[in-house]
Amino acid sequence: MSENAWVSPWWEPPLAGSDVEHLVGALDRLRTTFRYKVDELDADGLNTRIGASSITLGGLMKHLAANEDYMFDVKFRGKPMSGPWLENGWRDDNDWEFNSAADNSPAELYALWDGAVARSRETLTAAIADGGLDQPADITWPDGRHASLRRLVCDLIEEYGRHTGHADLIREAVDGRVGEDPPSDWKPVGPKTTT
Repeated sequence: MSENAWVSPWWEPPLAGSDVEHLVGALDRLRTTFRYKVDELDADGLNTRIGASSITLGGLMKHLAANEDYMFDVKFRGKPMSGPWLENGWRDDNDWEFNSAADNSPAELYALWDGAVARSRETLTAAIADGGLDQPADITWPDGRHASLRRLVCDLIEEYGRHTGHADLIREAVDGRVGEDPPSDWKPVGPKTTT
């Protein structure tokens, strides 16, 4: 390889991979871009709102963490929500994770999201090895048909696509951070620390 040859960053999906590699790669690229958009912020940054919107970066982190666990534990495996979601206000508030994020510290929010993504990656990797993307998920439609794991992965890609765009706008308002992708050498840090 020449000195000037371009090397894909660690989060870049394959250029010509399999169906599985492309779907998982697209999901992980969106996860990485989202994590970059919310990285190194304190409570003020995570609670910033723009315009009339009530969406915050902290609320997005908690919402996407809940979606990760809901997608792979509840919809795919048929298990009840567990872990950090045992006590929540969803029963009375569909926007609970958005509205309650201000009550969490930055460290708690980063841990919620990072933990949920790690659990999802582990579940997805094991599921692909044990049946691939076409295997049925536990969730059924009213007519009795089961969604496939592929459908759940595509749904999560859509969820991240929507909310990564929100995060992009909010982060620019916080401190001017812009860009489609993180720098090629970027690694997640976590909450902003003061020295």
